[in-house]
Amino acid sequence: MAPILTDPTFYLVAIPAVVLVGLSKGGLGGALALIGVPLMALVVSPVQAAAIMLPILIVMDLVSLWAWRGFYDRRLLTIMLPGAVLGVGIGWLTAAVVTADHVRLIVGITTLAFFLRWVADKLRKSDRVAGHNWGKGLFWGTVSGFTSFVAHAGGPPYQVYALPLKHDPKLYTGTSVIFFAIVNAVKLIPYFALGQFDATNLTASLILAPIAPIATFAGAWIIRRMRPEVFYPLMYGMILVVSLNLIYEGTKGLWGW
Repeated sequence: MAPILTDPTFYLVAIPAVVLVGLSKGGLGGALALIGVPLMALVVSPVQAAAIMLPILIVMDLVSLWAWRGFYDRRLLTIMLPGAVLGVGIGWLTAAVVTADHVRLIVGITTLAFFLRWVADKLRKSDRVAGHNWGKGLFWGTVSGFTSFVAHAGGPPYQVYALPLKHDPKLYTGTSVIFFAIVNAVKLIPYFALGQFDATNLTASLILAPIAPIATFAGAWIIRRMRPEVFYPLMYGMILVVSLNLIYEGTKGLWGW
């Protein structure tokens, strides 16, 4: 049996990672989803963490699609999904040259940028509502597809475009659920082609999968009943810590610091 499957440390990190991503999939925001792979990447390589997480994400997507059925912005999906598929393709083509340290650095920078954007939004209150824009939507859709492929971190680029639209929370959540369900389904093809679904990774996914629907339903239940003013700052604080650690580890690995 592979070492990670009998390593208690792996489960001490992986179980909270799956719970947090499940809460996010249920509707508690893309910030939580960002924690999943970076957190798991503290005990396994980012590439392996992403491969273990993908089948679990598929389970979460199925639950989320049912929980948020009927809520979606058709135009956003029409604009962003073609770019997302392109981004997944770019991630596939560059998989041979993007190392684990590159992924750590990419995910760390993406995560830190999202944290800083949240801080900026808190400091600068704006009531302006953005409209749809094909150029911006295709660009951020492509970036979202790429970062989603390399580390399931497509949330921040998606939110750069989607959040300024200021949808009703249910409409925003339902649309993001459909977007990432399609992106994750598309990612299955290159992940299989790259040999990421070996016996060890699939077994780890299978062991962790039962947590997925519970956490996802919990997220959907909470978002309908809870004001997130206290919860979100705590999660963003966790994002800051994880992002700085990944940037440090990725930089150290790439430049030998």
